[in-house]
Amino acid sequence: MSLHNPPVLSAEQQSFMSGYLDSLALVERLHRLLLDVIKDEFERLGVLEINAVQALLLFNIGDNEVTAGELKTRGYYQGSNVSYNLKKLVEMGYMHHQRCEIDRRSVRVRLTEKGRGIRDIVARLFSSHAEALQSRGVLGADGIDQINASLRRVERYWTDQIRYIY
Repeated sequence: MSLHNPPVLSAEQQSFMSGYLDSLALVERLHRLLLDVIKDEFERLGVLEINAVQALLLFNIGDNEVTAGELKTRGYYQGSNVSYNLKKLVEMGYMHHQRCEIDRRSVRVRLTEKGRGIRDIVARLFSSHAEALQSRGVLGADGIDQINASLRRVERYWTDQIRYIY
């Protein structure tokens, strides 16, 4: 298939393609909006030294002790991005780091008390969102289950594409 000669699609295929592209754009926009919502919450609370990506990283680590590689394999973050942010979070006192006993090249990180405070702010924000989405009738349990099931199927498909291309 050439980039200059895209395949001829039926009306049904064109409609699906249009919906697929809309979904991709929506996922991108939702991620950026999520970061904006977190940023706004931290500005409202006067927490200015940490950015939304770093706050979300702390939330995702939670009570776990992890390596940067584990965060990447879990699908949370890109390589250089996670390394940079982990380094900054350690410098600012939000995380502890320690060389792994088995593999000295690997560094394990976990939240400090200060980091757990940030994680808790994000957890409260998400909890209030979940409650409001449900109480205002924006999204119910069935709707969220359907969204998650659909997104997981796309995730599995993309993961398979990466695994089997090479």
